[in-house]
Amino acid sequence: MKVCLGGTFNILHYGHKNLINKAFEVAGPKGYVFIGLTTDDFVKNKVNIKSYLERKIALQIYLKEKGYFNHSEIKPISDKFGPTLDEEFDTIVVSRETVKNAKEINLIRGKKGKKLLKIIQIPMVFAKDGLPISSTRIHNKEIDKNGNILKKD
Repeated sequence: MKVCLGGTFNILHYGHKNLINKAFEVAGPKGYVFIGLTTDDFVKNKVNIKSYLERKIALQIYLKEKGYFNHSEIKPISDKFGPTLDEEFDTIVVSRETVKNAKEINLIRGKKGKKLLKIIQIPMVFAKDGLPISSTRIHNKEIDKNGNILKKD
């Protein structure tokens, strides 16, 4: 089973890990997961984004910790589609924020006569305050990577 997912993964947090874990669960023990990581150029207009290399290293460390590294590949993507329009994948794992991109991918794949991807949308992951975990909130020191509330001084 070939599964794909993509993102910026600026600050690798619990929500990202949940997405990645789901992809490997779906792929199975003999499967393969493609992770499209947005390039520096793609995110140049966003603020407080770590370099591509820093984000890739964080992903590699996590993949090694989980034993996923040898069943995965991290490649740069410079648009919201990456290789999904042409490569043979079975499934795409997405969040609420990216499900519309997955639907657009399938629309284009269908027009090209390609097999449609099964879309698996993971549920939103919330911090202890009931709001979504996000890299922005972590960067702003509202929460930590696990969704714990950080005390204000």
